[in-house]
Amino acid sequence: MNALLTLLGRTGLSLIFIISGWGKIAGYAATQQYMESKGVPGALLPLVIALELGGGLAVLGGAFTRWIALALAGFSLVSAALFHADFGDQMQAISFWKNVAMAGGFLVLAAHGAGDFSIDAWLNKRRGAIAR
Repeated sequence: MNALLTLLGRTGLSLIFIISGWGKIAGYAATQQYMESKGVPGALLPLVIALELGGGLAVLGGAFTRWIALALAGFSLVSAALFHADFGDQMQAISFWKNVAMAGGFLVLAAHGAGDFSIDAWLNKRRGAIAR
């Protein structure tokens, strides 16, 4: 049951980043302008897309999960502070706390790993078989 629940949790955490990464590609110029309006250099957008899309896909597959989860936890917290810290706007406040919650999920994933249904588990089993 733990392996299945971990897979479902990874899936839920990853989908928002995969979808967001694709959305940033589709709306590249608008996203770049929005970032710059918040004081973040638009030149960082390719790195943001790579982290969201690549990191989301890695978490979905369970590859390099602990490190990617730590990176996405940090990204979620920085993003909350830079883009959603307007507590006078209820939607921005909700987005802020949603990012904090996602960071918490990623920290749990970093602590416990990707689970049995993952590329990480497959690689660990393969390494064990080679070591014998």
